[in-house]
Amino acid sequence: MLERLGSRRLLILAALGLAVIVGTVAATNLADSAVYYLTPSEVYARTVQRGQTVRLGGLVKTGSLSLKPVSFHGPNEFEFVITDGNAEVRVIGQGAIPGLLREGAGAVVEGSFAADATFVATQVIAKHDEV
Repeated sequence: MLERLGSRRLLILAALGLAVIVGTVAATNLADSAVYYLTPSEVYARTVQRGQTVRLGGLVKTGSLSLKPVSFHGPNEFEFVITDGNAEVRVIGQGAIPGLLREGAGAVVEGSFAADATFVATQVIAKHDEV
């Protein structure tokens, strides 16, 4: 009876150890794949260096989205304002934008700030509404 109780404890401890290891690996992988971004208010509250690559997230301000084709085969130029309701940042860039990007919808842009505080986007990601 005593021997059986000891092997049961050992089995429980091994299962708990395995659960901790699996949980740690899962948490590490989730942290690596999570997309972190700053809101316009956070950008103004922090010191973001010019030229430093960051992600900026918020809503595309209504009436601000502009798309200009440069040439038939060339990239498009785009411009819009991203806001969090308290602060706004002007975003410019070249290239394709996602079909889901629209005014009033969420977006995350990756890029850096120019000397005039304009955000120069290298990538635009439209966030779809969750139902």
